[in-house]
Amino acid sequence: MKTLPRHALVLAGSRGPTDPVAKAAKLPHKALVPVDGIPMLERVVGTLFASDGIDHVVISSDAALAEHGFGPILTEKIENGRITLAAPKASPSESVAYVLDGLSAETGFPLLVTTADHPLLTTEMVEHFCRAAPIGVDLTIGLAEADVIRNSYPDAIRTFYRFKGQDYSGCNLFLMSTSKARRAVDFWQQMERHRKRPWRLVGAAGVFTLLRFAIGQLSLAAALAHLSRKVGAQIGMVEMPFAEAAIDVDKPGDLALAETILRARLERS
Repeated sequence: MKTLPRHALVLAGSRGPTDPVAKAAKLPHKALVPVDGIPMLERVVGTLFASDGIDHVVISSDAALAEHGFGPILTEKIENGRITLAAPKASPSESVAYVLDGLSAETGFPLLVTTADHPLLTTEMVEHFCRAAPIGVDLTIGLAEADVIRNSYPDAIRTFYRFKGQDYSGCNLFLMSTSKARRAVDFWQQMERHRKRPWRLVGAAGVFTLLRFAIGQLSLAAALAHLSRKVGAQIGMVEMPFAEAAIDVDKPGDLALAETILRARLERS
């Protein structure tokens, strides 16, 4: 039987007061912004704890979030040890690496990773992702087909990755099943360090692979196989059938869309 994750990591870093969502809400941190009346971080953490198997959450958060306060629900879980706080590092990949290095190889895996700006996350999404993760891989990534998103929300502005046969959008869901997933995080850190030096990115990823990707001739399966070889860890994916799994809150427009979706859910229930 597949082992479901007991531990989850929520990345709740911030771009500071210049973040457009936080700025519009006049709050010091985006994770504090209410989405239909509930702070988005509280929504995400509540969903994780309500999901099958998860009983401990690490929140990677900065001082602005802690100083403002987490609210009574999260504070109680911090006090009873069900939530652990971890200081964020200079980049998302460094934050993940920092938390991974503090986990025991015996008890820390599998680890589910998501983000605080994912207020549409549901237990159904979490459980589908974890149960559908392929056996024998070290890192699983959640992706949604562009057609699934466009059919449900044609006006939603998403970033799509172009592959042969289909475009995909990320869902901010990652399952690190073994300690080998750390190798993928190391590669991610390398990519972040080189983001201002494109020639280094080309060298790291492979010029012919990038060319095939650029012209839409690289299949998703081939991309995952190539990346697995590069990082020295098996990387797989779960195709998420939920359009909302790919909708996070980066802009005020995303917030308005998320609130519309949540209200529609409430009306259906």
